[in-house]
Amino acid sequence: MIRIAGVSKTYGKGANAVHALRDVSSLFPPGTFTAVMGPSGSGKSTFLHCAAGLDRPDAGSVQLGDVDLAKLNERKLTELRRARIGFVFQAFNLIGSLTVRDNILLPARLAGTKADQGWFKQVVAEVGLTDRLHHRPGELSGGQQQRVAIARALVTRPDVVFGDEPTGALDTTTGGEVLSLLRRVVDQHQQTVIMVTHDPVAASYADRVVFLADGRLVGHLDHPTAAAVADRMTHLAEQGAVRC
Repeated sequence: MIRIAGVSKTYGKGANAVHALRDVSSLFPPGTFTAVMGPSGSGKSTFLHCAAGLDRPDAGSVQLGDVDLAKLNERKLTELRRARIGFVFQAFNLIGSLTVRDNILLPARLAGTKADQGWFKQVVAEVGLTDRLHHRPGELSGGQQQRVAIARALVTRPDVVFGDEPTGALDTTTGGEVLSLLRRVVDQHQQTVIMVTHDPVAASYADRVVFLADGRLVGHLDHPTAAAVADRMTHLAEQGAVRC
């Protein structure tokens, strides 16, 4: 599981300081799908970066299982991310000169390990890429490229997969297919997925939505529907306008 306790993060100093996160605590049990939402500037990206070990909080702790990420040096943190954390980004972040197969296997290669070939074949089949392994990213549609990114995130059997607007660059139909794939990964393989999104429809695929505003955790919604998420986001936006 991922446990975030009392996490704060500030960028800059003095009058120019930006308090991106303020004493945020949350728990993400294994085998769950969580969406993270909030208005622009609410701290969503910083939350994801701290939870995934891409950035270090100024205060508080982030634990992956029984490991406190703050106690790891950069080398150990890099090794942990390669072995236990998967990433899916809006821009896919594939290497254009590599085939689909080599892009998927890249995390194992960087970690100096060999991927389980049985698991590799299963993942490739489940994301629908069996007949695309020798293609390069430029020969694929946007949805297919995101499927490659999801397979790459899963190939090392990580403890958690983080998604940063994974459907933001996709059309509605293709985005729905990618979200359905992430939902199946959670339901069939008990994978833990934490996804930052601005889209209420995307959030409705999750088990739970947590909401951020002004760097603080301001609520959550279990078993979300797109309408309920949109309503909550509207209220957050209105509250922000009143504060301004």
